[in-house]
Amino acid sequence: MDKNLNIISRPSPNFGERRNNKLPKFIVIHFTAMNTAAEALSLLCDTSSEVSCHYLIDETGEIFSLVDEQYRAWHAGQGKWKDCDDINSSSIGIELCNPGKNPYSFLLINALIKLLKSLCNRWSIEKSNVIGHSDLAPIRKKDPGRHFDWRLLELHGLATEVKIGDIANDFWANLEKIGYYVPNDAFYRSNLLEAFRSRYCPENFGVLNSCDLMIADGIAKNLNISD
Repeated sequence: MDKNLNIISRPSPNFGERRNNKLPKFIVIHFTAMNTAAEALSLLCDTSSEVSCHYLIDETGEIFSLVDEQYRAWHAGQGKWKDCDDINSSSIGIELCNPGKNPYSFLLINALIKLLKSLCNRWSIEKSNVIGHSDLAPIRKKDPGRHFDWRLLELHGLATEVKIGDIANDFWANLEKIGYYVPNDAFYRSNLLEAFRSRYCPENFGVLNSCDLMIADGIAKNLNISD
């Protein structure tokens, strides 16, 4: 635990062993979809809910520790990112106190950045593996949503940067290169487009367009160069 972070212990009983001795290599960011941290903590610590996370950050920037990082919290559910389909065993889950329709407070985001820096350093987590819940499960989940400012995380080297490339026709192939699971299913892909836009171009709406194509191409090319 980073001694520079003021973290409040609020243990949740909802956790288990990481399967196959996996270590955290992803960080998944969520919103609570609740109005207060107290409501969220009550749910995340209730044995009947069967949900939890490693950390919760409230609107004032207070950080609560619910599950020790060495254990498997129950936050991601079914989904896939890159070659991993057991995200819970390979990730650290962070819940942000936000109902899903409001801007995130400065104090909350500031605390998140400090926590992410500590986690990424401690577990050697690549910035391309700091993802949103909607990235791994776009049909089921929309968090952290269009109000979440991924640009601030990029500025601190904590998230994949937006890059502009060419108007390439292989949009879905580029999403696979970035890390998304892309089945040949129209309904899934429509939700995946929303997840992509929510993260990389939240001002963009409507049908797949040149903005989507250029950003996906630029990110994919930049990741290949950095790899």
